[in-house]
Order: sequence, then structure tokens, then C-alpha cells
Amino acid sequence: MLRGKNIILRTVRESDIDEMFNLESEISERGDFDAFQLMSEPRYKADYRETGFWKEDFGIMLVTDLDGEIVGMISFFKSAKYVDGYEIGYKIYKKCNRGKGYMTEALHIFSAYMFSIKPIVRLAVNMFTDNIASRKIAEKCGYQYEGTMRKAVFCRGKHYDMHLFSLLRDECACLSDLLASI
Repeated sequence: MLRGKNIILRTVRESDIDEMFNLESEISERGDFDAFQLMSEPRYKADYRETGFWKEDFGIMLVTDLDGEIVGMISFFKSAKYVDGYEIGYKIYKKCNRGKGYMTEALHIFSAYMFSIKPIVRLAVNMFTDNIASRKIAEKCGYQYEGTMRKAVFCRGKHYDMHLFSLLRDECACLSDLLASI
């Protein structure tokens, strides 16, 4: 478990699965930049049983408030085998928890954690060009704009441009120093 000032990052527990599935399935709470794709409950639970949502090139951590309530998730995954690093994905599940700084703190800690456990040089975050909130989160965590991927994602019936941001190992605070400062 990684404890921040306002959040806790932790791996997924079996007791979380029903709540996570419900949060992932609640389309009315999704923001404008989250796809409508839904997964079947049996497949979702099977994925957890097979991997615990954590393996060599993919992992999910929950973002909870200090009372342990799930507010979001953050993940890493290999987007291209030839890239020395991982892509980071994140979301806040409910509208009422957005804009409170939870994800900025989670990305900051998660980035430092990834560099502490993986022999990688870079992390990347991609976001829809109109997703100003996600861009601000990435920038506050030291991620730098690298470019725009034109028509990179098909979502909600059309193609969207995506901004690419990255953070290099030497630009990120050491995890132990970061946690000690909280």
C-alpha cells in the first residue's frame, strides 16, 4: 500500500471485484473521455482470478480516499513492445470525486513507484486533446507534451486526436523521498 496525503494506492483485493465491476459499468458516471465499452461480469471476474489484475506488463491499483472508499483506478500497460516504458491510464469513477486532486496525487506517487520497481526509462500518458483536466494532471506531475497523434482513437462513433505526454526516470522524484515528504 502506498499512502499519500489524501489518497491510498493499493492493489485490487478479491473483495473489491463486485464494487469495481459496478463502478466500471456505470455509464452515467463516466466522463466525456471514457469509452462506452462494457465487459461481461464473468470475463471481468475471470481476468481477476487469472492475474489479480497484476502481471509483468500490466497492472491496476485502486485509488482510495483515506477512509478506504474507492474513488478511482490507475494502471500501467505495454502499449508497444519496442518502447522502453509503459503507458499509464487513470480514471476517477464518480463525478462527485473529480476535481479534488485525488488523481494528481495518485499519478505522482504511481509514477515514482513504477520507476522504483521497473527498469524502464519512460512513462507515457495519452489523452483526448479536449481532456483539459487530464492534461493538467499530467503537467502537475512533471509529464511533458511530446506531440499529437492524429485520429488515434475511435470512440463514441468517431475518431479523436490524442496528446502524448511523457515522464523520464531522471525527471521523477525518488519514491522514498516522495513518500517521506508527505
